[in-house]
Amino acid sequence: MTSAEIIARLEEKFGDRIREKNTDAIDPYVVVDPIDLVDVCRFMKEDEQLSFEMLNCITSVDYFEPDPKKAPKAGFEPHLEVVYHLSSLSKNHRFVLKVMLPRWKADQPGELPELPSVHSIWPGADWHEREVYDLGGVWFTDHPNLTRILLSEDWVGHPLRKDYEFPLEYHGIRGR
Repeated sequence: MTSAEIIARLEEKFGDRIREKNTDAIDPYVVVDPIDLVDVCRFMKEDEQLSFEMLNCITSVDYFEPDPKKAPKAGFEPHLEVVYHLSSLSKNHRFVLKVMLPRWKADQPGELPELPSVHSIWPGADWHEREVYDLGGVWFTDHPNLTRILLSEDWVGHPLRKDYEFPLEYHGIRGR
């Protein structure tokens, strides 16, 4: 299927729950709300025409401009995007699904935004979600073991956030 056909199939099933679409991007995608993520993912895997049986990766992108003078020029409101790259080996197509999240839950700095886990659909999401939690600061609800995967359990913060401040010292080891 082409990207346009994949989008049409998703719109046929979910209608206006598909918030945004882009077929002209290098990796064509659709955007869904966090509440719709699991339903859309399950459909993308189980639908005979789509058959996205493989979750390649999950990443997070922090759209934040820490300089207040530059923020208006950025052209977007600060937010996080969680990006799912999917493949169908049986149908030989791939596609991207995105979810937009606020930088902080309820606009409370330090309160991680939440997203439902897709571990029940693609068990391989286990490590991908742990990495996004560890580095990007997204909490995946219903994840079976959401713990840090790359950093020590006592590490403070999430290094891929643009407002992250690298510690000058960690356990007596000097940073910079």
